Amino acid sequence: MAGDLTEPHISVVPRTEAERARIAVAVQLPTDFSKAERFEAKPGGAATVPRHLDTTVFSQPAADVPEAELLDFELGRAIFEKLWVASPSSTKASDGLGPYYHARSCGSCHVNDGRGFAGMDALLIRVSVPDGDGGTRPHPEYGGQLQHKALSGMEAEFQLNLSYDDVALDLAGGEQANLRRPVYGLEMAQGALGEAAMISPRVAPTMIGLGLLEAIPTEDILALSDPDDLDGDGISGRAQVVQSAEYGVSMLGRFGHKAMMPTVSEQTAAAFSADLGLSTPLFPWHWGDCTEAQEVCRAAPHGDDPEREGLEVDSRAMAVLNLYSRNLGVPARVNVEDPQVLRGKSLFHEAGCAACHVPKHVTHRREAGTGSFQLIWPYTDLLLHDMGDGLADGRPDGLANGREWRTAPLWGLGLVAQAGGQQGYLHDGRARTVLEAVLWHGGEAEAAKEKVVALTPEDRAALVAFLESL
Repeated sequence: MAGDLTEPHISVVPRTEAERARIAVAVQLPTDFSKAERFEAKPGGAATVPRHLDTTVFSQPAADVPEAELLDFELGRAIFEKLWVASPSSTKASDGLGPYYHARSCGSCHVNDGRGFAGMDALLIRVSVPDGDGGTRPHPEYGGQLQHKALSGMEAEFQLNLSYDDVALDLAGGEQANLRRPVYGLEMAQGALGEAAMISPRVAPTMIGLGLLEAIPTEDILALSDPDDLDGDGISGRAQVVQSAEYGVSMLGRFGHKAMMPTVSEQTAAAFSADLGLSTPLFPWHWGDCTEAQEVCRAAPHGDDPEREGLEVDSRAMAVLNLYSRNLGVPARVNVEDPQVLRGKSLFHEAGCAACHVPKHVTHRREAGTGSFQLIWPYTDLLLHDMGDGLADGRPDGLANGREWRTAPLWGLGLVAQAGGQQGYLHDGRARTVLEAVLWHGGEAEAAKEKVVALTPEDRAALVAFLESL
């Protein structure tokens, strides 16, 4: 399988056998939890940034971004935060929004470069129907995503009614967790979705360290895959494989909740198209997610401009935005020597959490660019795992079935509220605390979850302290 997947997005220097031996030692799981591991306080390696104490904690350029590129980084930030407007407009560099759309800027969903939260403005709804061959395709009327906003004079595709059912879970030591299960009501404006339609609510993930995740060698990720659980540990992570729209070859999926995007640049362009209705060099249609059935949407004015390659977001804008998106710095960890944090780290490993949330990787040695040959600590294997009925959306996506999700990176986990003003975790934001997120785990993670349930209150608090130190 490794030989079938290429990495055209990155120019690398092949590893020597001596380097491979060093890396094998560096990424070993710890056995001594009496002290922090070497370099553990720098999860982004040389790209790690100081931990700010305000809402900009996820918004700093990585420490290894060359000074000559910092201006382009800030230009990328400006595009990330830009509020797009409808066409025609006198502000030709910012028009072309919609006609149907989910947000007016990238930053509207990624709050201060962090997570989105459950609710109408941040929660997007993916939709598809069976294709007759065991897979899925976009909805013939609504496309691949439902849009809750529209330009003046047009009616949005739907409105969301979100409520929650309470789910009580008894924990050892006399404690009880009160989880919440989301219930989605969709008021459709252009006709019912139909019984065959499958929906998947999602919130935006944190933006930090994306370029580092992109630089983890494909072969290292594939080496962690065990789709048939041949080692019998109950963990059967498998790789998402996608056909890259950018390069026209099969690549490892890395980004998105089901790992459907292979590169940062493709993820960014897809978000412009689906979420904002903007054309880019990679997805040059001006109507975003509008289908052929939505004739009014496709005929609406758009913001193409000959001075911008006939697009709404041209190649220069995409280049600086991709530079920005790849190089948001991972904040340094604190309290790595705290006894409670070390105890929690030990429990994390004892429970088996590290089987999917793999702590360490070493990035490619690159011919050019940031993040070269760094030991990083994202706590993910970037693989798909069955997470059980409780988190299932029932909607296949690529090779992922309706119960599978990509392992989310954990770096920055304890800083979500600092950046966004509130907490919210998992793919749909249902979990209000880190502990709630853990307790929703099922499927391959059921055994690990049950070990957390059985912990004493003091040990559960230590586990949470460790997770929130990341």
